[in-house]
Amino acid sequence: MATINFGGVLEEVVTREEFPMEKAREVLKNEVIAVIGYGVQGPGQALNLKDNGFNVIVGQRKNSATWDKAVADGWVPGETLFDIEEAAAKGTIIQFLLSDAGQITLWPTLKKHLTPGKALYFSHGFGITYKEQTGIVPPADVDVILVAPKGSGTSLRRLFLAGQGLNSSYAIFQDATGRAKERVVALGIGVGSGYLFETDFKKEVFSDLTGERGSLMGCIQGIFAAQYETLRKNGHSPSEAFNETVEELTQSLMPLVAENGMDWMYANCSTTAQRGALDWWKKFKEATQPVFDELYKSVAEGKEAARSIASNSTADYREKLNEELRELRESEMWQAGAAVRKLRPNNA
Repeated sequence: MATINFGGVLEEVVTREEFPMEKAREVLKNEVIAVIGYGVQGPGQALNLKDNGFNVIVGQRKNSATWDKAVADGWVPGETLFDIEEAAAKGTIIQFLLSDAGQITLWPTLKKHLTPGKALYFSHGFGITYKEQTGIVPPADVDVILVAPKGSGTSLRRLFLAGQGLNSSYAIFQDATGRAKERVVALGIGVGSGYLFETDFKKEVFSDLTGERGSLMGCIQGIFAAQYETLRKNGHSPSEAFNETVEELTQSLMPLVAENGMDWMYANCSTTAQRGALDWWKKFKEATQPVFDELYKSVAEGKEAARSIASNSTADYREKLNEELRELRESEMWQAGAAVRKLRPNNA
């Protein structure tokens, strides 16, 4: 473990230097890692583990689009690709990477294959933390662990192929074998994490649900829409409004923040931009802080989980989701965005 100073707070993290890939392979040399689900996180984690030399199989529903995707990615039916139950039976570590709603549905089936000494792996604390709503209560004689990459499975895979990595959190909910710590850290290194920081299942899901609804997705879309609308109703063209709202942020400024931090980005923009940013950021914080506090309270009380489970379990969920996504996609702002992306020089 390395001790790192995070803004004055000391935290212990695991890096690739102190826990190299060779050590991870040694820890898991006798394990069969069964990746159940091939949707959001499954492909990236499974492919990275395979490319890093681990013994990986995939469990997926036959005759499904995701089964076909797994075949296209090189998983071989009967060798490394199996029906979900067969993969779960073969695996000594079961990576449960279905959606939260999918986990609830499959749990009674999967639980039968959690024999003593196995490890049950999650990349989200939802099912365990909200067990009263999900019914997911693992048997006492298996390890229950978590590795949560701080990004999508697509990003995890892309960064891996570029020789980089995503930071991940890890947690141990249940250590039945005495090996849960080495198992989870080895898996975290194996899936392509940059470094690993410790959390617990509850903190992971509370921060994750807050982040998704907040600055990562919900809040950022709301801010984009508000600024775009203000510019448009004051006579600015769709191209100008989109470029000043989204394109410059995502293509120019955020990469600089990622590389060197917000203070560096401020220091390397025009003095007029500096002054405006420094004058206005606290006003935006004051305006949004009550919303974030309300959001976190809703997450902590289980209200967001209940809404997610209820809406995602309805028969017409996919139809309603597609309609909401269509509303976004067909909005003027994101139609303008589609046109702007086609004009980027690297697409010419």
